[in-house]
Amino acid sequence: MIKSILVPVDLAQNETGASALALARDVGEKYGSKLTLLHVVERVPAFIQAQLPAGAHAKVLEDAKARLTAFAAEHGLSGNAEVLTREGSPATEILGFASEARSDMIVIASHDPGVADYFLGSTAARVVRHAHCSVLVVRHPRG
Repeated sequence: MIKSILVPVDLAQNETGASALALARDVGEKYGSKLTLLHVVERVPAFIQAQLPAGAHAKVLEDAKARLTAFAAEHGLSGNAEVLTREGSPATEILGFASEARSDMIVIASHDPGVADYFLGSTAARVVRHAHCSVLVVRHPRG
């Protein structure tokens, strides 16, 4: 039984997020699952943050939440899904939330791996390697 599905969304790549969300909705409808959309804002180094105007960082987090909420509404999930933002390393935050929330499945978008991914590892690859639950990867060609 799949009670909860986590869908990490990179707001810089709405097309890939939309296809992952569509697949998660299909699975969720079949099992009556709760969907959670998560966007992770990467941390700004302290030396850079010190140069930003007061409140700029809080505004980035607030804007990300508003954009993710709009993304959910655009795809028909206005009241049917939880929308969250976190700050930190994307893979770490996705895995941490999935563990805390006891997600049964993660549906994550990924591009075809390039040379850099073999040395550094993509977010999706890290999630697949370390997740405690099932992970469904939706592939997108580079393009």
